[in-house]
Amino acid sequence: MTAKKILITGKNGQLGCELQNLCPDEFEMVAMARKELDISNSSAVLKAVEQAQPDIIINAAAYTAVDRAEQEREAAFSVNARGAENIALACKQVGARFIHVSTDFVFDGKKSSPYIVSDKRNPLGVYGASKAEAEAVVQKILPESVIVRTAWVYSAHGNNFANTMLRLMAERDELAVVADQVGTPTWTGTIAEVLFALARKEQAQGIYHCTDLGVASWYDFAVAIYEEGKSNGLLPANKELAIKAITTQDYPTPAQRPSYSVLDKSRLLNDLDVDLRNWRESLRQVFSSKAQKLKAY
Repeated sequence: MTAKKILITGKNGQLGCELQNLCPDEFEMVAMARKELDISNSSAVLKAVEQAQPDIIINAAAYTAVDRAEQEREAAFSVNARGAENIALACKQVGARFIHVSTDFVFDGKKSSPYIVSDKRNPLGVYGASKAEAEAVVQKILPESVIVRTAWVYSAHGNNFANTMLRLMAERDELAVVADQVGTPTWTGTIAEVLFALARKEQAQGIYHCTDLGVASWYDFAVAIYEEGKSNGLLPANKELAIKAITTQDYPTPAQRPSYSVLDKSRLLNDLDVDLRNWRESLRQVFSSKAQKLKAY
């Protein structure tokens, strides 16, 4: 049986790197970075897709600078909305399946129970609006496409909350972290596993929610990073650190963020044979692996 060919955009991003690391042998992968493929350029996208002739495209490329997007609306929409549109059109042209990665930021956070896949999109900021428009345009062009919403993404490498916290915790004696925004920290490995499961399931279409299990505030996540960092040797065992819980009002940012963005994963769990883990378990695994690699050097 010929291996299915998957084209991945955003090769150097957190998720793009994880997809390359965890790609099963059953797939042939072509991964492209922004310098190789600018998804906001429609003719470049079509040319690359026609040359590669993939069976499936996973769009892991995105403009993710949430606060900067408030001043860079055009840049955010160019990559997130127009880029997704260009890939959807190219998929239609060559008959490829499209799996597009989206975000919890398409919601306003006003619910108090987990968001289901059919809940109305109502983004609060430019980043969320650009991703919401991407979802709408992808569904219009390719109703059979797959959209995977995720949230609070981190990995062992790259610029993310977990790595930023580890750095700050090593440097400081006190940190203040927002405690009234609630969601689910999600390891890129979890998302990659789900994306490959969806790539296998040819009849899958529509919207899926994918995060690790459980609920946390940013403060909870920070406390867990501190505890797991110490137990895995990523922070000194005798490191004393005061972590103070603050409100969103205490820490104003250019972009408004949803105060509650837990995603309901029942459709994913019903349709796919995947085992999701609690976010704390994933964090422990990521830090353990990170520590082992550092020791190896």
